[in-house]
Amino acid sequence: MGVSLKDVAQRAGVSIKTVSNVVNNYQHVTPKMRAKVQQAIDELGYRPNLTARHLRKGRTGIIALAVPEFGNPYFAELAGEVVDAAARHDYTVLVDHTGGLREKELLVSQGFRSHVIDGLILSPIHLETEDLMARTETAPLVLLGEREYEAPYDHIAIDNVAASREAVRHLIDHGHRRIAFLGSRTGRERQPAHLRLRGWREELAAAGIGADESLVVVTDGYGREDGASGMAALLDRGERPDAVFAYNDLIAIGAMRTLSERGLRIPEDVAVVGFDNIEESLYGATTLTTVAPDKEAIARLAVDSLVERLSGDPVSEPRRPRPGYRLVVRESTVPRTAAEPAAGP
Repeated sequence: MGVSLKDVAQRAGVSIKTVSNVVNNYQHVTPKMRAKVQQAIDELGYRPNLTARHLRKGRTGIIALAVPEFGNPYFAELAGEVVDAAARHDYTVLVDHTGGLREKELLVSQGFRSHVIDGLILSPIHLETEDLMARTETAPLVLLGEREYEAPYDHIAIDNVAASREAVRHLIDHGHRRIAFLGSRTGRERQPAHLRLRGWREELAAAGIGADESLVVVTDGYGREDGASGMAALLDRGERPDAVFAYNDLIAIGAMRTLSERGLRIPEDVAVVGFDNIEESLYGATTLTTVAPDKEAIARLAVDSLVERLSGDPVSEPRRPRPGYRLVVRESTVPRTAAEPAAGP
């Protein structure tokens, strides 16, 4: 038979209520009492019955995370952070894959699997504000990603325009003037690629450099192959830049492959900056300078927002916090001796 709250209470010499308060991390327990109860928990090997706890609240103890692309390491790394953040609230995460398909995003957002999850964290690509406004599912929803919505849901996203401007400013500060943008997309202006392209244009203008639209390369997707083919297309039409700002790290890595194959040195001939700070950016022959969104903060804010909504506490307005980011300077833009050490993403 397993160890119970009563067993812990007897070992610690306190009431069962006190043990429950410690287990549920209520704040009004004194540090001395908390330490005493925790010692008894450790000695007896007590493990709370999380399933029973959630069922008593009418919940399953499972939240879902729906992302557009498992093949993109950014989403894999973000999912790991969400799992860790959810565990701190005793929640399990069900990870779903939408493939960036509108019909799948609609299905997920409208309550598919609502019988097994308590709430949803969704990173959409194609959903519009109208889709979210038409949502009838009552389970809490938190949005991730850089698309902008006028919908009554919490939305966690970094400032893409400001982050992109910082990346371009870094290139300008190192003497670059023909800076290409690799990874543009057609479509609505508030999609992430357009926000990052806007940052590229704004920072060039601020530096008194005309934005050369011939250096903007539209790609079919966001992967390594798209970066390699986009870079090749740019070079083949005689538009050699002296620097590249890529929509994400995968595009940047593909572009660097093409540059190397064409005999161009990085960063001496062409400097490259990516976006996302995926682990792979550390391990190429030339490490990649990149914008590093605070993935831990994104995950923590998303999970905390969802849990707060699940708690039933009244929250009048949707929240749109801006997690931080930083530019990680590596060998693709500066000499090896000046780059940050490859200590981890």
